[in-house]
Amino acid sequence: MKPFSETLALFDSAEGRRALSGMQRGIERETLRIDADNQLAMDPHPAALGAALTHSRITTDYSEALLEFITPVCADIDAMLQGLSETHAFALRHLNGQKLWPVSMPCFVGNEQKIPIAHYGTSNSGRMKNLYRKGLTYRYGALMQIIAGVHFNFSVSQELWQRLHEHSGSALSLCDFKSEGYFGLIRNYRRLVWVLPYLFGASPALCSSFIKDQQTELVFEQMGQGTLFLPYATSLRMSDLGYTNKEQEQLDISYNSLAEYLRGIRAAIKLPSQKFANIGVKVGDDYRQLNANILQIENEFYAPIRAKRVVQQGEKPSDALARAGVEYIEVRALDVNPFSPVGVEASQLRLLDLFLLYCLLSPSPITDEAEEHEIAANLKAVVLEGRKPGLLLQRQGQSIERLTWMRQLFSQLGDIAKLLDGDDSHQYQEALAYWQQAVENPDKTLSGRVLAQLQMAGQSHGNWVKNLAEQYRQQLLDYPLSEAAIASLEAEAQRSLAKQQQLEQDDTLSFDESLAQYLGNATTEEASFT
Repeated sequence: MKPFSETLALFDSAEGRRALSGMQRGIERETLRIDADNQLAMDPHPAALGAALTHSRITTDYSEALLEFITPVCADIDAMLQGLSETHAFALRHLNGQKLWPVSMPCFVGNEQKIPIAHYGTSNSGRMKNLYRKGLTYRYGALMQIIAGVHFNFSVSQELWQRLHEHSGSALSLCDFKSEGYFGLIRNYRRLVWVLPYLFGASPALCSSFIKDQQTELVFEQMGQGTLFLPYATSLRMSDLGYTNKEQEQLDISYNSLAEYLRGIRAAIKLPSQKFANIGVKVGDDYRQLNANILQIENEFYAPIRAKRVVQQGEKPSDALARAGVEYIEVRALDVNPFSPVGVEASQLRLLDLFLLYCLLSPSPITDEAEEHEIAANLKAVVLEGRKPGLLLQRQGQSIERLTWMRQLFSQLGDIAKLLDGDDSHQYQEALAYWQQAVENPDKTLSGRVLAQLQMAGQSHGNWVKNLAEQYRQQLLDYPLSEAAIASLEAEAQRSLAKQQQLEQDDTLSFDESLAQYLGNATTEEASFT
């Protein structure tokens, strides 16, 4: 691939800027419901919000208490955030005084066995979705599963791909060229993924109840009542304490091509695990997990980025990718931003646009074992001590200061920002300048701001978050929801309830028969189980 500056020059015209700016995005924001006593909500998903199984914008993740708000695909960041705010505001009007926990790491949890696993009705697909989560509980425990995050879905325009394809001289079809390009983006993203927890990591502290009996080598400091923190940490959510899976470390999933990735994923979902076999799949009449393989289904593979394509009826994610290539990517390395009532803000999304375009337009050689070790070591270093002065990272076998590397990166992001802004806007350059402050001063990162707030307030992490939750609850209850927005969300709630009921009526197989068919059928509709 050509040098970054040469590739970017292809878009230095009115038509080129339109191709560059034609990005599509979507957000999935997770958040726990908490009750009046600031404890995890134990009641079922509110009926007024519709059916979590079939609702397009409000669902649940692992737990009945873990809401997930989903935006439609959007070309405009501000319109997308408006829609996300409307969904939050609508939900809060139907939560009976409950609040939304505005950080990634959970609130105080006494007995984790009481965490309510999400239910999706009596249809076979709903019961399988519940069983998958039950399997996660047996495998990893419930606490890890109620960690919240923000996922960012991203794709670039067809015009951009056509322009790159024409100037590449590649003999690949446009479809295969796009997949190759997205996997190039993914490799560069993984090389630079540490940038995201440095800037946007917002979990340097947590409630000591989260640790419980876990064995950890981390040397925590304590502040307030029951608050543990690491002085230079950025995202404990992304550390070994958070959403990780040691059992998967033996998997060799390659991102060097779509074909290699698919081979790795398909092998992983068939790879038996003695540890998980010891749990049992069906004990008496009680199912405990979908199967005893390292992955019950593909989505159990934890990764900070995923290649995605919208599935058709009866397709698994890997089959969809094999059929028509990569359609978009999903960024999964974002903590919930506690300084936003909806968990993310526009300047972050514009920075992500720049970052992902840079990853796409830069040369992206294949990775080898040595670089894989570098990638893992850099991420771990930034997650645990990213704000440490003079922190050294590794790049192509050489040590480089975090600050030096980020200054070089931001200089190139600035070239993209100028093209996207053109003559009529400064939004991308302003977003870049805003986060440049955090590059130069770690106290201006989200994690630095969180620790400063805790130290200034002199209170526990839980009390600080509780006050934020109440503030955002009132703010969102006061949000000026239009009659059209209310009508749309009420109609979607009713549609989802009717669709779930129809699914339950349409089942012709018993659950045992349906599960056996699922386990034996390589083209089962896995997407409906995740």
